[in-house]
Amino acid sequence: MSFDFSRIAIKNLFSKPATCNYPAEPRKYPERYRGSVKINIDNCIMCGLCQKKCPANAITVDRDGKTWSIERMACVQCESCVVNCPKKCLSMEQQYSEPSADKTRDSFVQQTKEEAEA
Repeated sequence: MSFDFSRIAIKNLFSKPATCNYPAEPRKYPERYRGSVKINIDNCIMCGLCQKKCPANAITVDRDGKTWSIERMACVQCESCVVNCPKKCLSMEQQYSEPSADKTRDSFVQQTKEEAEA
């Protein structure tokens, strides 16, 4: 029994570590890593299709208030909202959602034409 443990301990001493030195070394994401949803709010037409297609109900679109919001910890990164967006203003960016003890929503407000000109 102790011989098996010794063999495993010696093997682990001479093998490469299984983890990286994060955050000193930047994270290398796999090629097909989905990450988190990013929006280009200026191109959004507030159609609400992303909200309807989200299986986790993480996205909220308010046409009257011109706001788009996402609850990051509820998002399952399925990419359904990105695929179904008619204006292609949603994309997946390769990064992790920042950990938090609180459930927060990221909200984006679309400027009106008058606000953009000012």
